[in-house]
Amino acid sequence: MPGRLVLLDFDGTLAYREGLWSGCALEVLDEHRPGHGVKIERFREAMHGGYPWNRHDQPHPELCDAELWWEAMEQRLAGAFERSGVSDGARTLARALRERFTDHRIGWSLFDDTVPALEALRAAGWRRAVLSNHVPELPGLVSGLGLAGLLDEVFSSASIGFEKPHPEMFAHALEACGWPEEVWMVGDNPMADIAGAEAAGIPAVLVRSDGPAALRADGLLDAVALITR
Repeated sequence: MPGRLVLLDFDGTLAYREGLWSGCALEVLDEHRPGHGVKIERFREAMHGGYPWNRHDQPHPELCDAELWWEAMEQRLAGAFERSGVSDGARTLARALRERFTDHRIGWSLFDDTVPALEALRAAGWRRAVLSNHVPELPGLVSGLGLAGLLDEVFSSASIGFEKPHPEMFAHALEACGWPEEVWMVGDNPMADIAGAEAAGIPAVLVRSDGPAALRADGLLDAVALITR
């Protein structure tokens, strides 16, 4: 179906989790290794460059199956735990991190303007889709946070095999949505969301960030106003 479509990032745009992966790792350590002494900066450094989106120029279609994606990811997470000084049961800790990170009931919150902005886009006749560098369970997170009824599609890089800003990530979403006549991207990452979208010929609005962008908005409602004006 043609028409009008807004693509929206997830982390840092629609929802947030304090500390993201590294914060979640510390929560796992607090639960399973009390008194571990690991600082969040240490785990963050240990995991530096280890996420699929850090290598967005390297497609990974062979990992589109959720278990295969997590097999590779858990290996990297276990290595980060070991480099942080926690070698005993590192793979078990990585699995615990997976379970915790993908549970919408633990740590995840919506921004105050998320629901009003999605409702405003719907009222204005715009279709809405999440396009995010994320885990295979992203649709479940979206649903668990109460957004399923406000979104038409949810696209996660883990299930597509490409990471923003790779142009194939955007092409996949556009094709799945029937090549809409008008498309916008909204996100908080100047490179992945803004530069990636613009390179694909999609105008983009940067939110919740001071990074470089031709169009920026303080929040989602301001972004909606720019798009629907």
